Amino acid sequence: MIPIAMVTVPPEIIAAISLSFLASYLAIPVFNRFMRAAGIVGSDIMKRDRGPIPDMGGPGVITGFLLGIFIYIGLEVFANASFPGLIYILASLNTILIITLIGIFDVLTALMRQKEGKDLFERLKRRGIPLWLYFLIPLPAAVPLMAVNAGVTSMVLPFVGRVELGAIYPLVLVPLAVLCLANATNFLAGFNGLEAGMGVVLLVSLGVFALISNKLPAAVLALTFAAALLSFLRYNWYPAKVFPGDLNYTIGAVGACVTILGNMEKFAILCFIPWIIEAVLKALSGFKAENYGILQQNGSVKPRETKIRSLTHIVMRSGDYTEKQVSSILIGFEILVCAIAFAIIRFI
Repeated sequence: MIPIAMVTVPPEIIAAISLSFLASYLAIPVFNRFMRAAGIVGSDIMKRDRGPIPDMGGPGVITGFLLGIFIYIGLEVFANASFPGLIYILASLNTILIITLIGIFDVLTALMRQKEGKDLFERLKRRGIPLWLYFLIPLPAAVPLMAVNAGVTSMVLPFVGRVELGAIYPLVLVPLAVLCLANATNFLAGFNGLEAGMGVVLLVSLGVFALISNKLPAAVLALTFAAALLSFLRYNWYPAKVFPGDLNYTIGAVGACVTILGNMEKFAILCFIPWIIEAVLKALSGFKAENYGILQQNGSVKPRETKIRSLTHIVMRSGDYTEKQVSSILIGFEILVCAIAFAIIRFI
């Protein structure tokens, strides 16, 4: 593996990252105005001033991301006679766009429904897609990656060595990866800046690892989306001017595409440890526990749940932390996890 200090970023990727960041930064306020006018808004539950806040961050992020990827494809096509990674990038775009449409459907469906209950939280928190469908709905998004047989069908397993998986990889592991990772990033959510902040750290780490491994299609997907997400974080950071909404699924789907294209399953699993822990905690509640806290008089937030069923609960119970501090602590945790992943991956 090439040391990080010796990695050079191709100018095409730099152009894609730059355009993605700038286009998203300019597009998000435009989409915010549209969503306010269209009534696609939600309530910021852990604030005294609860909104309304635009409830769909995906369109602005996806606009910048697509423009960045398109400029990368254009530069590669004109610069090189052949572009073998093109089919995998296009398949990944299909997967990411399908997931985004699912997220948009979830947000719009939530506007039609409202959870029953007398407490403030139950009156403000809405759920769109029914729970039984919630976890399975990302599955169709894996079809484009399955169709192009993305990834390498052999895998090195501890104590076993290299195993040839054959058709099991595209037909079982690829859809499983998309399903699990898309849902995972949707579990750890609900605090201003949390999803976007952790997503930026995750995708930058995956992108840098892909660059080190000379997996350029994976690198450009990760870093270009991370740039768009960083623009979104400017508007989603406390106090949020827009919610992620439909982006929660998409962040995990991009991670899945990058993992498959870059053949970096072991490294990705290490980076996803916070979301794996979150999934286990959520499973203990039958996936019914909420991350959100209750705003206290001193400005801190405390969990609604009596038991610890989220990483956010652990942070909120460990001290008098504000919403912004809870997000910062968990983003810092993801930075630490990714740093450890870089340090130990060579020994695994």
